[in-house]
Amino acid sequence: MMYKIFLKTNVLAVVLFSVSFAGCTQKDSVSANDDSTHNIPGYTLVWSDGFDGSLIDPLKWSYEVNGNGGGNNELQYYTDFAENSFIENGSLVIQALKKNYKDKEYTSARLRTLNKGDWKYGRFDIRAKLPYGRGLWPAIWMLPSDWEYGGWPMSGEIDIMEILGQEPYKLYGTIHYSSPSGDHEQSGGTYQLQSGTFANDYHVFSVEWDSAGIQWFVDGIKYYTTLHGKPFDKRFHMILNVAVGGNWPGSPDNTATFPQKMYVDYIRVYQKIN
Repeated sequence: MMYKIFLKTNVLAVVLFSVSFAGCTQKDSVSANDDSTHNIPGYTLVWSDGFDGSLIDPLKWSYEVNGNGGGNNELQYYTDFAENSFIENGSLVIQALKKNYKDKEYTSARLRTLNKGDWKYGRFDIRAKLPYGRGLWPAIWMLPSDWEYGGWPMSGEIDIMEILGQEPYKLYGTIHYSSPSGDHEQSGGTYQLQSGTFANDYHVFSVEWDSAGIQWFVDGIKYYTTLHGKPFDKRFHMILNVAVGGNWPGSPDNTATFPQKMYVDYIRVYQKIN
């Protein structure tokens, strides 16, 4: 998400398979935010947010406020305004608005867990429903907390989930890193629903990350895996945002409607017991 300039890469992974699995439209009959009911064998829960309060938890999240374009010539200004991010019916909502602010045509929000949730390895489960429309670019992703191997892309990037709003049925999972000569490299896979879109229903987006590599899942279905050590052997933190426009999705056209919302029901971070 930080820099989506797609170059020729050394693909280090294989796509396993792509099938559809319908997500739930409402919270589960057993509370989706009751972490005690969601134990995973071999893992322990180390961090979570069920967004059950009335306000976004400042002990878990901070805002990135800027109109820098994310390195991708994006069109939004990220704010900490209540109209761009809020809690609604037990979900975090990140809302993109068509609204002139400073020198931008759109506003949105970008939240991160830096220095409030930083992890080396683990399983990350995020249940979310996504916005749609040409030029919309929602993402759930991770960046290094300490940048020990140098600036982007040398210290890596893990994209848990991205979609292009004009293709709301197709999901991307990707890592970014550098070649030995310092050039940008990436490896990634896609998952496509056979019916419906990621804007229709909630789905659970997951990665499992350890010293051997990273695996991507949708609703428990593994669709991609990559074997990779450095630079993915340091602490990373999570980022949630809805970008508008940019090099990859292009600008919204007259078919795009606003406001557009990304709903996040819960986030759960697990680490292996041993």
